Amino acid sequence: MRQSMTGFASGQGSAGRYRWTWEIRSVNARGLDLRLRVPDWIEGLETALRACLGKAVKRGNITLNLRLQADEGAAPQQLNADQLDATLTALAEVETRAMDRGITLAPATATGILALRGILDNSTTDTDTAGLRDTLEADFIPVLKSFCAMREAEGEALQSILTAQIDQIKLLTGEAETLGEVRRKDMAARMKTALSRALDNTDGADPDRVAQELALIAVKADVTEELDRLHAHVAAARDLLASDGPVGRRLDFLTQEFNREANTLSSKAQFQPLTRVGLDLKTVIDQMREQVQNVE
Repeated sequence: MRQSMTGFASGQGSAGRYRWTWEIRSVNARGLDLRLRVPDWIEGLETALRACLGKAVKRGNITLNLRLQADEGAAPQQLNADQLDATLTALAEVETRAMDRGITLAPATATGILALRGILDNSTTDTDTAGLRDTLEADFIPVLKSFCAMREAEGEALQSILTAQIDQIKLLTGEAETLGEVRRKDMAARMKTALSRALDNTDGADPDRVAQELALIAVKADVTEELDRLHAHVAAARDLLASDGPVGRRLDFLTQEFNREANTLSSKAQFQPLTRVGLDLKTVIDQMREQVQNVE
């Protein structure tokens, strides 16, 4: 199935005290560029997600965001022993200094100490994250499928557009061939007139040499090879569109070849109707190249 390099998908999920939101989007790129923003404290999650993406897509600038939140109210509270020791030491120092100055302080209570900031921690990370990682991996699969489905839908639309453009190039190439025959007769008549004028105005000129020079001009102006290559490129483009797997890079190269032949055809034309066809070819090829930039 043909894929576009542009796509978007999102999703939400929850398990236990965790809630999360997925967001994945892509734009075109020369290769595959994966940019993941996921919690780094979940061991192995980024590696697993990269592997999933690498199997599903071959080209594009892919950005994946995972926003994970924990329900703090449901989190177990744990005593921060280091912070408690530091606090008790500080309290003892305060009481000693106060006594030295004859100041009597109210006695500290356990409840009051526990209420101090940092003594009790609401844990937001789990020691064993394997279960959460497995849950997130499973929840990511439908998001990834939705993302690929969008890329495939856009890829199908691109396929139709490119097929129509290739058909148009084929028609214009056929029109150029027909005009080439008309042009050949027109050029022959013009060359005969030019030869006659040259012989009338050039004393001692060798008629055979003049004829050879005119024949050389005709050969240089011939567009048969350009038209043959355009036909070959049309066949190659259709084969690529009919094939499986990523073809964007090869199609991009092919549009460059199309453009080269259209440029040469236009420069050799020397015949207004054929020049018009050459310009029409260049227009369609430029439009095709813009579309190809999004093909995986």
